[in-house]
Parts: sequence; structure tokens; C-alpha cells
Amino acid sequence: RAPLLPLAVAHPMPEDDEEAAARERAQRYIKFGTVTEKNVEQLRKLNLAVFPVRYNDKFYSDLASAPSQAYTHLAYFNDILVGAICCRIEPQEGAAFKLYIMTIGVLAPYRRLGIGTQLLKQVLHACALEPNLQELYLHVQTSNSDAIDFYTRFGFSQGEVIKDYYKRIEPPDAVLLHRVAPFPVLSKEEQPARYA
Repeated sequence: RAPLLPLAVAHPMPEDDEEAAARERAQRYIKFGTVTEKNVEQLRKLNLAVFPVRYNDKFYSDLASAPSQAYTHLAYFNDILVGAICCRIEPQEGAAFKLYIMTIGVLAPYRRLGIGTQLLKQVLHACALEPNLQELYLHVQTSNSDAIDFYTRFGFSQGEVIKDYYKRIEPPDAVLLHRVAPFPVLSKEEQPARYA
């Protein structure tokens, strides 16, 4: 089984005025949607371009047929798929569950436009609306300080380091990042436009 690699999103750095203005202009072209059987192959191609591992057919069929799409989102720039966040529900005792962030990635030319941030905020918002959610968590390669910083800004805490978590990438160790309630609720103005 291929390891699940979260986050291929650039870490925001201080912006100059020109970069901030370009980011603001880009927002009108960014829309969001859900995974369906009709677009799941686009997601497969996106992941092939963004991540150093291949995900199996079951990964994609499970996403397309998931009963809830609240935790998996696609990001489009001018109607082109450029990013995605994919999460897995892990049932616990009773109605309780945990949520695992399997992947979050944005194509390199579209990074630093806030797409990864918006994808994660959508998942955090969905978490806030679910009283039975106990925890949101993921694994990040120990050398990926940008990803660790990104999640820390959203209230994730670092947990244990898991030796040899990854099989085909160096370094092979992962750090566990997790966040528990309360999760942030997006205001009406912060909620992104849906992809029609």
C-alpha cells in the first residue's frame, strides 16, 4: 500500500504589494467542487503530477463513492482542476469518528494563491459542523517543515515521530499532526464559491 502524503502546498511567505494584488485578482477565478465518478480521473491525473507516489484504484473509487463529500474538495482555477484535499472517515465507538487527511495538493503554478489554505479551511468548517468528530489528523514527512508550519498555523499539534512510515521516499520518517475541537466555522463571506 502506498503511503498517503499530505500537503503539497507552498508555505506562505511575507508578500509584497504586487504579489498580494496578484493573489487578490486570482480569487475570482478560483472555484470549488466535489469528487464524482465523472471527475475522479482528473483527480488521479492531478495526484500523479503533485505527489511522488501513485495511489491505487481503490483510493479513487472510495473517494468517488463516499457517502459524505463534506471532507473532500476539488479546487478549480478558470475551470481547470488545480488542487484537491481528500480525507477519510475512520469510525470510532458509537457515532464518533476521526478524520484523516490523506492528501492535500496544488499544482505548482497555482501555489501561493491561497488555494491550499481555502481547501483546508473548508474541511475545518465541515469538522465544526459535526459534533461526533473527535479528531482531525495526518502524517507529514519529518523534513517537510513548510507543511508542518502550514498545519501549525491552523491549530494542529505535533505528536510522535513514526520511523520508516514512508517506503519509497527519503527521509522515511513521518510526524503525526492532529487537531481536536473546537474547529473554526467560516463566516458567510469566508465560504468559497462552489463549482457549478
